Amino acid sequence: MLATSVLLGTLGLALGLRGTGVAIAAFGLSMSSTALVLQLLAEQRALNTRPGRMAFAVLLFQDLAAVPVLALLAVPGGAHPGFGLMLRGLLAVVLVVLGGRYLLRPLLHGLAAAQVPEVFTAAALLIVVGVSLAMEAVGLSASLGGFMAGVLLADSEYRHELQADIEPFKGLLLGLFFMAVGMSVDFSLVASRPVPVLGLALGLVSLKALVLAAVGRVNGLRRDALALFVASLAQGGEFAFVLFDLAGRAGLIDPAQRQLLVVAVTLSMLATPPLVALALRLRAEEASPRPYDEIEVGEVPVVIAGFGPFGQIIGRLLRMRRIAFTVLEKNWQHVDFVRRFGGGVFYSDATRLEVLRAARCDRARIFVIAIAEIETSLAIATTVRRHFPQLRLLAMARNRQHEMQLLQLGAHRVIRRAYVSSLELAEQLLRELGDTPQRASRTIGLFRRHDEDTLAQQLALLGDERAQMQTALTAARELEQLFAADEASAREST
Repeated sequence: MLATSVLLGTLGLALGLRGTGVAIAAFGLSMSSTALVLQLLAEQRALNTRPGRMAFAVLLFQDLAAVPVLALLAVPGGAHPGFGLMLRGLLAVVLVVLGGRYLLRPLLHGLAAAQVPEVFTAAALLIVVGVSLAMEAVGLSASLGGFMAGVLLADSEYRHELQADIEPFKGLLLGLFFMAVGMSVDFSLVASRPVPVLGLALGLVSLKALVLAAVGRVNGLRRDALALFVASLAQGGEFAFVLFDLAGRAGLIDPAQRQLLVVAVTLSMLATPPLVALALRLRAEEASPRPYDEIEVGEVPVVIAGFGPFGQIIGRLLRMRRIAFTVLEKNWQHVDFVRRFGGGVFYSDATRLEVLRAARCDRARIFVIAIAEIETSLAIATTVRRHFPQLRLLAMARNRQHEMQLLQLGAHRVIRRAYVSSLELAEQLLRELGDTPQRASRTIGLFRRHDEDTLAQQLALLGDERAQMQTALTAARELEQLFAADEASAREST
């Protein structure tokens, strides 16, 4: 962040800023948009990737670094902070922190005990507004107060409940914020002064991209991951609008310069979604950077397609029993990870007939599909049943519909991914509620047999959604009657 600020300081000098104004402009331009970036990465399911986690770390550091700058800028009338103001500000911060630790938690505990979600949510919003107004009353920034209130609420044991309650408001308030920013932007500057505006926006993105690329390289990011990391953070952020507004009120930046900076940051944020989309496309194109492995294996009884968590458990059990098996896995990164621990896995595509032949499926006894992706799973099942009918086909299904499709294609045994584990947990739950082990086991067995019978009925009606829905409703009523009869029988026996 320091390197970015130093480079962006040259842009501030080019705009005619001097002294503290250059520093504020450079710092504001170095900030990235937390709200925009996290939303984009979450939508693209890239937040848990390595570049996504690195981007989140950078954003978190930037937000924390902005707090003291906001405090220093929050001086009424643009005066320099005197000793009295600094003392009042420090005292206010200390009181907020202590109040949050010793008063906020008992208050939230009492509100939670009332079990009225609306009151709980309203109290959280009231705390944020109240702390913001208190900070503004002592001469600090209302933004700083809101930030501190959010940190205190997030530090409480009710943070998850608060997050769930406030979630519906987050998108609305964020949208209002960006609408307010958009209404304050003078886009006529783009038409009247296109060269400085576009040059500043391009310079902002380019300089930040250079620094981010260097950071990514130092941390060992590959080219595709580096592109996503750079594209995610190369824009300006919403904190810049707050900083520029405070700097303008303090007389550190004149209105024309402030408007130019705001427009440049806005344009950089508008450029972020297409840049991220381009980086993700590059990442997809480089997802398979090497040719498939040459498969040279002897005759084995078991072939497994897919070696995620489900397939790995099967493989570990087979290895314990010293039963040879061949694994076909399409994710090369996953293959490399497993090989570090000595796993015999081939990077290959199990949907291809030549791959199945190379894996000696013609000499195997059992083929296991441990892939949750429905289309890929069905394609493999179709190829196996058509060309290797002697194989026993066992498969994992993602859901009930997937299970029926696999059975229709000729799979001999299908297990839904969470089915057995959920039944086991349900049996434990019944025991916790007071059932004897025998009764809990009987209940689970009754449910399982009835579910398998219902599945067989629905399999015969595959393709007729209305008939399947009617079968499900009828089966639910029958199951309730079975449970009622079982409970009556249990009472009579006691």
